[in-house]
Amino acid sequence: MGRSYWVYILCSGRNGTLYVGVTNDLARRVHEHRTGVVAGFTQRYGVKVLVWFEEHGEITEAITREKSLKRWKRAWKLALIERANPEWRDLYEDLAH
Repeated sequence: MGRSYWVYILCSGRNGTLYVGVTNDLARRVHEHRTGVVAGFTQRYGVKVLVWFEEHGEITEAITREKSLKRWKRAWKLALIERANPEWRDLYEDLAH
């Protein structure tokens, strides 16, 4: 099996500030955001809740998807999250088992 790459959305709370990112290790990367070791946007705005993610088999696909999502209107991102995670559960808990 090949590597997995992840595109993900974090939020500061339901309908709060959103952040779109890409990584090859979703659990590690979200943990970094949550603990504040990643300086910058997510640390500054308290964006720590994993509310959406998808897996890709190629890094180029994942980066293309990330860039696309970053250009999306906010309403489209909210709809994407609502479809997959209507309760806005913190999906990190599922990863951290």
